Amino acid sequence: MIGSGLSTQTGAAIGSLAFPVLGPVGVVAVRQYVAAVVLLAVGRPQLRTFTWSQWRPVLLLALVFGTMNLSLYSAIDRIGLGLAVTLEFLGPLAIALTAARRRVDVCAAVVAAAGVVTLMRPQPSTDYAGMALGLLAAACWASYILLNRTVGQRVPGAQGSAAASGLSALMFLPVGIVLVLRQPPTAEAVGYAVAAGVLSSAVPYLADMFTLRRVPAQAFGLFMSVNPVLAAVVGWVGLGQNLGWTEWASIGAIVAANSLSIVTWRT
Repeated sequence: MIGSGLSTQTGAAIGSLAFPVLGPVGVVAVRQYVAAVVLLAVGRPQLRTFTWSQWRPVLLLALVFGTMNLSLYSAIDRIGLGLAVTLEFLGPLAIALTAARRRVDVCAAVVAAAGVVTLMRPQPSTDYAGMALGLLAAACWASYILLNRTVGQRVPGAQGSAAASGLSALMFLPVGIVLVLRQPPTAEAVGYAVAAGVLSSAVPYLADMFTLRRVPAQAFGLFMSVNPVLAAVVGWVGLGQNLGWTEWASIGAIVAANSLSIVTWRT
């Protein structure tokens, strides 16, 4: 779990190094290509056997998958890795809290909301567009969770996720062509983008698949809440993106809200 989390955030940090040449859109395009290669090799979808009831959620998942990564990387470009991942994490947190009816979940929601308000408080340097992109990534992650559940119910194995990943890569194919024709990217920039795809898509997917065979879902969900902290640390150490004490407090509040909800859950 630690390896998966660090790999995801390190990949995002490395991918941001290619922003000056490829931009967030170009980095996301390369990441989608890498993810498609990995998932198609693992899932091996039988596309000809898909019915319309199966294709419908797969198509939506492909659209959400691409939008989620594009909005996240665009947010990272504007507000930094730690804050962008923290805002994106509100997606799964919202799913968890809206499905609950306990008092402790209401308290967790209030704590998380306080963290968000603190993060987005008006300041002269506040990048509202970056914040909005982070929240869009959160909405996409929430949609991704719900759609993945539907796809898993309607399509056997990993075929649905693999098909969605392949379609998402096709959507970004024109982006790659335009980038190459407009200005051939440097080998270094492409290497950064490919590393982001491997570290943020391939490694976490395989690591999580093996982890969930050994670790209870509750423990896995609890560790997932550490990702905003890992992102902030990686951004600080690897990219020199320093955060103030209010930002750290906000990240801590959102992580604590998710941890409180999971720790107190009883099946």
